[in-house]
Amino acid sequence: MNKDELVSAIAAKTGTTKRSAEEMLKAVLDTIRDAVRDGDRVTLLGFGSFILRERNERIGRNPKTGSEITIPRRKMPKFVPSKEFKHLVE
Repeated sequence: MNKDELVSAIAAKTGTTKRSAEEMLKAVLDTIRDAVRDGDRVTLLGFGSFILRERNERIGRNPKTGSEITIPRRKMPKFVPSKEFKHLVE
């Protein structure tokens, strides 16, 4: 399912227009992005949590030369599904 199909499904379930559904989806996604960027955890009961994880510096290999390189420390967004969601897709 792509974004347009998701917008159509939201519009059909809520009885709103596609434009309104797209604005709602954009607002939700922007809010989640902003919160996670600021280091907050966003938890949606029955769905999952969006969190910001920090990956430590590590040693990797350059695929062309095989030489060791240092991969710097960085922050990564992560989604952790809830138990309910995990059981739903099993």
